[in-house]
Amino acid sequence: MDAVDGEPGTVRPGGRTARVRESVLRAAGDALVEQGFDGLDLADVARRAEVGKTTVYRRWSTTAGLVADLLTDMAEQSEPRSDTGSLDEDLRANARLVVRTLTDARQGPLFAAVVAAANCDRRTAEALHRFYAVRIEEWAGCVDAAAGRGELPPGTDAREVIRAVSAPLYYRLLASGDPLDETVADRAAAAAAVAARAGVYVS
Repeated sequence: MDAVDGEPGTVRPGGRTARVRESVLRAAGDALVEQGFDGLDLADVARRAEVGKTTVYRRWSTTAGLVADLLTDMAEQSEPRSDTGSLDEDLRANARLVVRTLTDARQGPLFAAVVAAANCDRRTAEALHRFYAVRIEEWAGCVDAAAGRGELPPGTDAREVIRAVSAPLYYRLLASGDPLDETVADRAAAAAAVAARAGVYVS
């Protein structure tokens, strides 16, 4: 049975249902990259995925629901955080992962399309916020570990440190259009580390 109860992405379907979900989400990502959120259409996604329209409408019901599940899947597929034992190395790994994602031929345009959609659709915005909350929470662990080793002042807000690493990278993607590369990633990580050690993120 292709229908799954509950909000999209809240279950881990197996068998044929999992294959259908994978095909539909891949097709949705392709459509978003090519046409943006305004051009996203459930019938077109079903055609691309070579599944029945009824299956897509029953499971996801709206384009916002489909994008929400796509973001859930992206979070599930994301690389785990680094654990090198060094704050500088961990933040550098985080920044480089963000840059690799944003400069990827598929992932970069996909993120840009999703962010644009979130500006005009509440459900997509909520899904995007959940996606980043999950990723920030995971990477915050390396900052908490650094504080435990005495590398950072007590009371350092780990989540704010991680946000500080990625913020200038997303600015380049979404606002300035300036190049993104490992040098930029390393600079963002180093700046966040210096600020954290100076107590800027103590709450």
